[in-house]
Amino acid sequence: MNLAAVLVTGLFAGGVSCAAVQGGLLTGLITRQRAATAEPGAPGGRGKSKQAAVVAERRNWRAQLGDDLAPVGGFLAGKLVSHTLLGALLGALGSVVELSVGLRTWLQIGAGLLIIVFGLAQLGVPGFRRIVIEPPVSWMKIVRSRARSQAAFAPALLGFATVLIPCGVTLSVEALALASGSALSGAATMAVFVLGTGPLFAILGYAARKAATAWKGRLAVVTGLVVLAMGMYTLNGGLELAGSPLSASKIAQSFGSGDAPADTATVSEVDGQQTVVITARSGSYSPDNVQVRSGVPTTLVVKSENAQGCVRSFVIRDEQKVLPVRGETRIDLGVLQPGRLDYACGMGMYTGVITIV
Repeated sequence: MNLAAVLVTGLFAGGVSCAAVQGGLLTGLITRQRAATAEPGAPGGRGKSKQAAVVAERRNWRAQLGDDLAPVGGFLAGKLVSHTLLGALLGALGSVVELSVGLRTWLQIGAGLLIIVFGLAQLGVPGFRRIVIEPPVSWMKIVRSRARSQAAFAPALLGFATVLIPCGVTLSVEALALASGSALSGAATMAVFVLGTGPLFAILGYAARKAATAWKGRLAVVTGLVVLAMGMYTLNGGLELAGSPLSASKIAQSFGSGDAPADTATVSEVDGQQTVVITARSGSYSPDNVQVRSGVPTTLVVKSENAQGCVRSFVIRDEQKVLPVRGETRIDLGVLQPGRLDYACGMGMYTGVITIV
C-alpha cells in the first residue's frame, strides 16, 4: 500500500471533505463545553475569585495551549481508534462492510440537527442556551479528575462515533483498506488517512476553543452563526440524499430556479439500448440534468476525470458506487419510466437529475 499517497489524500482532500460534516460536530461540542465552563458559578468559570483569575492568567503558555488542544486531541484520538479498527476489519474480511446508504443518510440528518442545536445554544436562544453534551457521570470516573482529561473525554467519544458518518473520501480509502487483503495493511491505511486529516481538525478545534472564550462578546455570536450554518449545510446534505422536498435543490426547483435545462447531447441510442454519460470532476457532476427516453433499456456511464473528494461516492437509487479517480463506471438502470431519477455524492453536497420523458 502506498501510505504516502494516503497521507496526502488525508491532508488535502480528506480534511476538507470530512470537515464539512464532522468539523461541525467538533466545533459545536467544543464551543458548548467552553461556554458552559465560562458561565458564572461554573467550575473554572467567571464565578471564581479574582485571585484565582490572576493565577490563571500567569499560567505557563504551554499549559494553556495544552488545555486548548485537549478537546480536539481527544476527538482525533477517538477518530483514530475507530477508523483503525474499521481498517483492520475491512482488510481481514476482504468483503464490503459498510452502513447502508439509507442509514448513513439518517445519521447525517441527525448530525446536522445536533450541530444546529449547538449553534442555537451558542447564540443563547431560550430553551437551548444551557445545552451541553457530556458523557454520563458514571463514565467520567474512568478518566482522571483533571479538568484537561474531562474536557477531552466527550470529544473522544464523539470522534470514535464519526466512523458512522463517513465522508466521500473516507469511503474511497475504506475501499483501499478492503483491497489490501490484510488486517495490518487495512489498519495502517485508515490510520494514516486519519492522521492526514488531523491538521485541519486541529485548527478548527483550536479556533472554536479560543472563540468560545469570548462567550459574552460579539465573537460568540459569530461563532454561533458559523456553527448554525455548518449544521444547516450538513442537514441539507442528508435531505438531498433522502430526496426530501425540504432540501435546498427541491425548494429552489419549486420557485422555478432549480434544475438547469435538460441536456440531451450526452445521450445516445444504439440497437434499442440507451446510454447516458455523466462526467464526474472534483466539485461537480456534468451535465447535472440529462433528458432520456422512457421505455428503453438504459445504461448510465459515469466518466471520472481526476475525480477527488465526495464526487467519488456516487449514490443513485439508494445504491452507492465508489468511482475511480480516472476511468468509467457503468450502471445498469433498466427500463426507465417517465419521471425523474436523482443522484448525489455520498454527502449530498453535489447533486444531479436524470429527467425521463
